[in-house]
Amino acid sequence: MQKVGKMMKVFVTRRIPPEGMQILSSAGVCEMSVWDSDEPVPKTELLKGVQGAAGILCLLSDKIDAEVLNAAGPNLKVISTLSVGFDHLALDEIKKRGIRVGYTPDVLTDATAELTVALLLATARRLPEGVEEVKNGGWSTWKPLWLCGYGLSGSTVGIIGLGRIGMAIAQRLMPFGVKRLLYTGRTAKPHAAEVNGEFAPIDTLLSESDFIVISCSLTPETQGLCDKAFFSKMKNTAVFVNTSRGAVVNQEDLYEALKNGQIAAAGLDVTTPEPLPTNHPLLTLKNCVVLPHIGSATYSTRGIMSSLAARNLLAGLQGTDMPSELKV
Repeated sequence: MQKVGKMMKVFVTRRIPPEGMQILSSAGVCEMSVWDSDEPVPKTELLKGVQGAAGILCLLSDKIDAEVLNAAGPNLKVISTLSVGFDHLALDEIKKRGIRVGYTPDVLTDATAELTVALLLATARRLPEGVEEVKNGGWSTWKPLWLCGYGLSGSTVGIIGLGRIGMAIAQRLMPFGVKRLLYTGRTAKPHAAEVNGEFAPIDTLLSESDFIVISCSLTPETQGLCDKAFFSKMKNTAVFVNTSRGAVVNQEDLYEALKNGQIAAAGLDVTTPEPLPTNHPLLTLKNCVVLPHIGSATYSTRGIMSSLAARNLLAGLQGTDMPSELKV
């Protein structure tokens, strides 16, 4: 057997599912240093950990900025993020230095779409409120309008961002008897025909939809997109769901819209910041369901993400084709 050259240093910013660690440790090309915790690595430790690294395997919570890149130094060849999102990466700086980037799209599409449908139903049908009433003794005799919510049958659903995840959400919602599916984005999508999707201006989508689902990526155009003006165009019986990125929503404006009955309810799997402080005004509202960013949280999905991130990292170290490379 040919002797492998000097092992390349890799810094892994968190404990990741074992599938990925197994791939890295058995590859025989890298010497791993791991921030061995379920909690994010503090910035000081991150700056120390990346020194001299040829590769970094990071998470969404790790800001990889110029300071981190400078700390890593000229050996850094690849950054592999265990995420679909990449707004935590300073892509301009990374590109300048000719560093390759791997990410994990596609693999969490199904899990995120399932969670979005679950959150939409839980919010629209007031499931958390119902569970609470059972526990606190609020469940008494049958009452015609007690805990009534909104159903999907015969409804109009508006999806903002009909990409991979948006499309997977639409495919799962249609069998519930949704009457119309409106969507908006940069351009009309040919694949929308599979779900009878109608490309609509955003104002039409807002004023006609009974359910509005946000599944766009975070860009300068979508930052703060869902603001006071946005909510004022929605029906007061409409349900709003966001499983994309917290910063797409102006949370103060959402709070006012929910409190004043401008919209009926909201379900969020993403917030700003994350975690959302326990004293945040949104958490005082019965018509707001907030989940702790668990869109991709199935055992199999997280395992597949972990192994993909590891394979992206190895390809970057070895100068071969990555399974999922982000073109920077």
